[in-house]
Formats: sequence, structure tokens, C-alpha cells
Amino acid sequence: MAKILIVEDNALNIKLFCDLLAAHGHKPEAVTDSRNALDAAREFGPDLVITDIQLPHVSGLDLIRLIRKDEQLASIPIMAVTAYSAHGDEERIRAAGAQAYVSKPISVVKFAQTVDELLAAGSDTDPTGESPASWANEGDGGAGPSEPGGEEV
Repeated sequence: MAKILIVEDNALNIKLFCDLLAAHGHKPEAVTDSRNALDAAREFGPDLVITDIQLPHVSGLDLIRLIRKDEQLASIPIMAVTAYSAHGDEERIRAAGAQAYVSKPISVVKFAQTVDELLAAGSDTDPTGESPASWANEGDGGAGPSEPGGEEV
């Protein structure tokens, strides 16, 4: 069971994310005011942070940067969930420090898969020094040529 902090100001999205995460055996904790997110993260000790980008007070991008600068929180994987889908938005979100980006409206399957990938990657060790969590959302999630169900093209 992973502890997952959700920073989201929309009540319907909070309910959806919390219900989905709880159904997958995780312990979600929601913060509706981004000004309280850092303190909540320090107190809750999440294994993953999921944040909206378009938040009042402290934007999701600023929050991601603040988490990355915080010694206690810097290594926690971050997934951005946002309605932003303009060219360059994903690059800006990743440059701020998020390992994954899921656009709204979310695909429940994609959301759950990305959470699982980030949690699994957070427990892996990569000998190259690159964070395995940065690999989340890469590829199509299908089987590769050497995996069962994969085929050479």
C-alpha cells in the first residue's frame, strides 16, 4: 500500500482520484489548497505526489519546483495531472521536476498504469544514475519484442 498525496482544487477530481487509488490498495490524502501542500507532504510522507498544474495561490509548476528543492521531499516521484495540452506544456512540466504527465480528462487505465510505474520505478535502482521514474509514460505500455505478446515489426 502506497501513500499518495493529491494536490487538486476540484472536488470531483479529488473524489475520482481518491476512489481510484483506494480501489487499487493505496492510501490517498488530498490537499485542496496548494499553499498547504508542502507541509502536508512533510507530515504525510507520501510515496508519490499527484498534482494539478492549474491551481490557485501556488501553481502546480511552482509546487513541483518547491518539492524538488525540499531536502525531505526531493526524491518523491511527482505526477502532474492537468488540462493543459498545448505544445511545450509537457516539456515545461517535466523540466520543473515531474516524472510523469497525464492530461485531463484522464484515462482511468492510463492514470492507474502511470501511478504503478512511478511507484515501481521509485523502488528501483538504476546503475546509470538516471532516475527510473523519469521513464514513466515513455513508450506505449505494450509488450516489447522480447516480451510475451510482443512482436517484431
